[in-house]
Amino acid sequence: MFLAKRLIGGILDVVSNVDPGQFVPSDPPPARRPLAYAQSHENDEEAKFRKVFHQLAGDDMEVSPNELMSILNKILTKHADMKTDGFTIESCRSMVAVMDSDSTGKLGFHEFKYLWNNIKKWQTIYKQYDKDRSGIIGADELPGAFKAAGFPLNDQIFQMIIRRYSDENGNMDFDNYIGCLVRLNAMCCAFKTLDKDNNGTIKVDIQEWLQLTMYS
Repeated sequence: MFLAKRLIGGILDVVSNVDPGQFVPSDPPPARRPLAYAQSHENDEEAKFRKVFHQLAGDDMEVSPNELMSILNKILTKHADMKTDGFTIESCRSMVAVMDSDSTGKLGFHEFKYLWNNIKKWQTIYKQYDKDRSGIIGADELPGAFKAAGFPLNDQIFQMIIRRYSDENGNMDFDNYIGCLVRLNAMCCAFKTLDKDNNGTIKVDIQEWLQLTMYS
């Protein structure tokens, strides 16, 4: 028990040294609306994306973790310049969980579009910071890549992320980079939502804490 308290205390000390105002998460996806209303208020770009989404998601118009894994890994086959072991079902479950604003266990149209646009943006950044064209982002390139994505990390948090998402040499491949940013973005969005007076601190009870940390 003492060890657990010490570990949690250490993590909280690291997080408390971060200025949340420095982080720029993407605006969250809009709330789900009835299909007829959504379609009647869409522009041409959204209507075209909805057709593509229907082809990817099927008749239920929702993307499950297995479907997301299939979609992302098919895309990776077209990008031989990015090294990756492929998106695993576990990483896709995690991405669905942190993007799943209505807790259905799947991604609806707006949730998927939000994730898709972020992945496209972060893919561009990934290629920009892979300066030696090795297909991975080296440990020395990672700080700039995270900052460009909107997340300047202090050294302590950066080292924690390296231990979790990089290989033994500190290099990060594409699927780990995306998985990390999806989670980081979602956690920052959740913090900003809970920080109602915008003072950089939040107060959560045990149920809220477990909901934030376990379904992610």
